[in-house]
Amino acid sequence: MAPPVLWQFRFSHFNEKARWAVDWKGIPHVRRSLLPGFHVPRVLWMTGQKSVPVLVLDGETIHDSTRIIERLERLRPEPALYPADDAERRRALALEDFFDEELGPHVRRALFHELLPETEFAAAAFTQGCGPATRRLYRALFPALRVAMNADMKIDAASAARSREKVLAALDRLEAELRPSGYLAGDRFSVADLTAAALLAPVVLPPEFPYPPPGPLPAPVARWRDAFADRRALRWTAEMYRRHRGTSAEIAA
Repeated sequence: MAPPVLWQFRFSHFNEKARWAVDWKGIPHVRRSLLPGFHVPRVLWMTGQKSVPVLVLDGETIHDSTRIIERLERLRPEPALYPADDAERRRALALEDFFDEELGPHVRRALFHELLPETEFAAAAFTQGCGPATRRLYRALFPALRVAMNADMKIDAASAARSREKVLAALDRLEAELRPSGYLAGDRFSVADLTAAALLAPVVLPPEFPYPPPGPLPAPVARWRDAFADRRALRWTAEMYRRHRGTSAEIAA
């Protein structure tokens, strides 16, 4: 059987959610990294929509990080991401859904409002792992790509401000939901913890994140991150990465 293939953006927090789950399960897999903007025709052809991550597993094409995790739980139940207890499982899945809807998109919009104007850094971040010719071409095209990204993700000053408030509200919810165990559902790491931590990775930039930024953060991005620096939720995220991010299961193509 051919190994599973994970189609991804390296930098993306939703892609990190799926990537972490595959690594957590210890499933050897190949990663195919795509360029934002140029990814659309391939992903549309595979899935009928344009978002990654996409996992190709034993002839089945699965898009969306939540659906990918659900499929991985059926493929390899241990180590589990869904709690065994029914009530705790419902709680974990409800929190996964909350963070998917109320945290992830808003982290992205608020961050990209600061990041996308920084052409050199943003183009370098999006082309990590690519050859010099690809990096030069992408840099040259980035001003046009930025316009398309802003339109597609509805990024402007007003929407970014609203998203920042959404992020703060989600951090409040995360901190309120933490159990005495330090986890969000039951007394062990679950899909709820993985989701919240992965979606906060762009704010925390934990050293365990598999694709570090290409250099020092531009000042606007650094200021945006610093505004959250004193939050318990960010310290918790760093701890989840230290305890549970583990070893990559990626294999060579």
